Parts: sequence; C-alpha cells; structure tokens
Amino acid sequence: MKRLIMTVLLTTVPYFANAANNAANTVCLQEKYNDYIDASLAWYTDLTQLTAQEHPELKEVSEWFLQGRQHHFELNRVAVTYYLQNDPNKVATELPVEQWLQLQQKDIKQLASRDDELGQIAKTTYEDRQAVPHKDNYELRSAFADLLSNPQKINDSLQKYNTEITKIELIKCE
Repeated sequence: MKRLIMTVLLTTVPYFANAANNAANTVCLQEKYNDYIDASLAWYTDLTQLTAQEHPELKEVSEWFLQGRQHHFELNRVAVTYYLQNDPNKVATELPVEQWLQLQQKDIKQLASRDDELGQIAKTTYEDRQAVPHKDNYELRSAFADLLSNPQKINDSLQKYNTEITKIELIKCE
C-alpha cells in the first residue's frame, strides 16, 4: 500500500509542478500584455491632450477618439486574458507584444454575441466601429498628422512610450 501511495505521489508531482509553471507563465504573459495596454493608453491620452492644447476646438472630438481607443484596448486586454486561459493558440506570444492579438471585425462581431464581460466589451467596440464618425474626425486626423510630423512637440510622450515598450519587450515569461 505504501508503495502504491508513493508511486502515485511520484507520478503526480511533475504534473502539478507543470501546471503551476503554466499558471505562472500565463500570469506573466497577462501582466506583460497589461503593461503594453497601459503604455498604449498613456500614449493616446498624451496625443489627444497635446492635440486639444494646440487645437482647443478639437477637445470634444479628441475625447471621442480617446474613448474609442480605450474601448479597443480594453477589449484586447480582456480578450488576451481570456484566450491565454482558454485558447492560448489565439495569442501569438512569440511575436512582439503589439502583435499578439489580431482581432478582425468579424471576430469582434462574433465575440459581441457572448453573454459575459468579453462579450459586453466586444459589443461596445463593435458598435464604435460601426458608428458614424464624429463630424470633426477629419480635422482631428489632420491635427494628429501635423503633431506627428513635428517631433519636438511629441518627443516627451513618444520617448515615454518607446521606453515603456522596450521595458515590456525585455520581460521574459517562461
């Protein structure tokens, strides 16, 4: 009987150790992706604030744009968490973190039919993408182009973003 118990223990320990390693790796990958989302949202927040400072008449459309970016990135955050736990093959962790998840409009539409948090966020993002653009969207895009073509105006924000992305890419999950 002791031998049977010992055999069972010895054969199951590697399984539990592997499961613990996989769980730790999943948490590491989720945290890495969350850091990327946070850095991206900070970049878009800076960009919209800079644009609104330079063009106060575009404050409303800047906020509208930022809200759409927030919905997009929060969907990706929740989707990556879900897929890492349930279908890891949908997250390309061998690529740079910005490319881990490639959701097409049809994917978002399908996710929007779900009845959970992922479905609700997907529905919001899908509706954003189907909505009529803000009346000042073209002016906002032109202001972005002007800002992005003037490096000294965006240098601090861009350096902050690039520094964060470099740090994130150095994170190794095993």
